[in-house]
This record gives sequence, C-alpha cells and structure tokens, in this order.
Amino acid sequence: MTLSNSAALANLARIGKLKVEPPDARERAGLLRSAALRLQDAQHPILSLESRFNLAYNAAHAAALSALRVHGYRSENRYLVFQCLEHTLWYTPQQWLLLDPAHKKRNLAEYEGDLDRYCQLAEPGKQVIEPGAKLPLGG
Repeated sequence: MTLSNSAALANLARIGKLKVEPPDARERAGLLRSAALRLQDAQHPILSLESRFNLAYNAAHAAALSALRVHGYRSENRYLVFQCLEHTLWYTPQQWLLLDPAHKKRNLAEYEGDLDRYCQLAEPGKQVIEPGAKLPLGG
C-alpha cells in the first residue's frame, strides 16, 4: 500500500522531517525567479566550472523548494527537498535520483573543496524548474 502524496508529506511533517508552513505566492515566485536566473547564469562559459555547477545546483534546489512550499511544507535538509519531488512534482524515484550525483558533488565541493571537473552543469536545474513552474502559485 502506498501513501498519497499529501499523506506522505504530512507523515514527514509528523515525524519532524518537514515543517508545516502556509504557502506564500510571493516567496514561491521569488524562488522560481531565482532558479531561472541561476540556471541562465550557469550557462556562461566565462564563469569557472565550480561557479557554474554551484549556480545550476542551487537553481535545482530553489525550484524543488518552491514545489514543496506550494504544498505547505519546508525543509532545512536539501536532500529531503529533492526526495520530496516524488510527492510535489510527482517524479518517479528514477527521476529525482538523477539529482543525487549533483547533491553528492555539491557536498564534496562545499565541505571538502573537491569538484568533479566533468560534471553536467545545467541538467539538475532544468529538470526541476520546468515542471515546477507549471504548479499553481498558491498562498
């Protein structure tokens, strides 16, 4: 038996993994605007690979967080925000798991200064922003 998307999110809140917070249309619009600008900036070859990757990763996170906010939740855990795409944008596990390597690379770069020079830059952001922008603004 599988939980509905809203029941799964409510369960995550019940166990303290998500915080319940009313949707805010202005916040969501700002997150999507930020995601789109970051993704656009990540395309500039004049920037270092590290900067471009950081922009693309943060674009994906902002878009995924905006989708979570539409449903009335927030998380301080970046990876959980991506995992919740299964319940917010109806991603299959195979779809949201595509963000797993980007998250791991981000953590290695952020905490250990190690960035894979051959990482895909824009795909993590694009795969979340495009479907996320189609959700109603809410709040």
